[in-house]
Amino acid sequence: MSRTDPVPDRPEGEAPASTDAAFTALLEDSAEELYESAPCGYLSTLMDGTIAKINTTLLTWLGRSREEVVGRMRFTDLLTVGGKIYHDTHYAPLLSMQGSINGIALDIKKAGGGRLPALVSSLTKTDSDGRPLLIRTTVFDASDRRAYEQELLRERQVAEGARRRAEEDRERLQEALAVLQSSLLPAALPPVPGMEAASYYHTASPDRLGGDFYDLFPLDGKRWAFFLGDVCGKGPQAAAVTSLARYTLRAAALHDPDPVAALTTLNTVLHERYAAGDPRYCTAVFGVLEPDGDTVTVQLASGGHPPALVLREDGRADYLPTPGGLLVGILPTAPFTPARTVLAAGDTLLLYTDGLTEARTGDQRELFGDDALRDFAAGLTHTGPQQVITAMTGLLNSFGDGLDDDTALLALGVPTNRPHPVSDTPT
Repeated sequence: MSRTDPVPDRPEGEAPASTDAAFTALLEDSAEELYESAPCGYLSTLMDGTIAKINTTLLTWLGRSREEVVGRMRFTDLLTVGGKIYHDTHYAPLLSMQGSINGIALDIKKAGGGRLPALVSSLTKTDSDGRPLLIRTTVFDASDRRAYEQELLRERQVAEGARRRAEEDRERLQEALAVLQSSLLPAALPPVPGMEAASYYHTASPDRLGGDFYDLFPLDGKRWAFFLGDVCGKGPQAAAVTSLARYTLRAAALHDPDPVAALTTLNTVLHERYAAGDPRYCTAVFGVLEPDGDTVTVQLASGGHPPALVLREDGRADYLPTPGGLLVGILPTAPFTPARTVLAAGDTLLLYTDGLTEARTGDQRELFGDDALRDFAAGLTHTGPQQVITAMTGLLNSFGDGLDDDTALLALGVPTNRPHPVSDTPT
């Protein structure tokens, strides 16, 4: 009959003939047949556990005959050693207290030595006075469920093993990155006669290499060179540029320590190296320190880098302007503007990368900015380079997740009381 064929009329309330036949067949099943052939196992035990009745389904699962079981075995004889212990310590006491217990996972022993994972429920039947007469127990085959649970457990173990290996790989990677990062920075700044120097490097993520760099080294018996910069990008490519920039500036300074000449050399090297492929460039400040009596003359030049901040003993904190400096390496030739200042006793020159001023603060996630940095630094004008770096480190930590970029700090200053030269903090 198609979907469009009309349904034959029949008296209201009259069932189809097929339904009548199925219903009649169902009524022909006796209670005994339903018990014996049920899709689950049934057994009844006396209060001492002796099996008094068991259905064919459970006997088939066990691989035993009715004569072997009824009146000869107890329920606990069907259980594994662990199951017996659990039955005596938990199952039986709970059944005695509650009169019923449902869905307990136990292993049933088969005649051939195998095991049948099962979910077992029991109910105590009592007489009219509430005295227990026997225990009726239902057994459900849980083989498929056990197999599914074991599969889930195996998958979980595999996933856990993969997670552990991933964590171990990440730890090894972080260790390797930390070693590589430290190789791109001086282990400690050298002592500069008549000056103090301090530095700090904040790594935004232990899982990636940063591109910030700095250094301080002697040029001759009187002058010292320093630089601080920030390479565009992160990762191994940035690290390669960092290494190239650092060693190029060192070599250039020994050939010609003029700050503009050093940055020009770096610009030429970076542009020639990367112009044909993936463009790479950086910002940088290069300078020369020349102590003279109680003061230190600073000559420097900047290539697209944030201006240095000068903290004066008299309480002033001002930026040292270096306008017009272009990013290093982006063009074949680039202008770099020189600048000059003199540090007296108690003065400090602070250099930093833009991770500091571009940190996000407050609920509105606003940039920290140049003005806020100058205001913060104004409260440090009566301290030395080490105290300045310590305060700046605390400031960086206060940004929390608002600081998402690497940040390098380098502070150079003239001590007030002219003590013996002080070596710098390790990075």
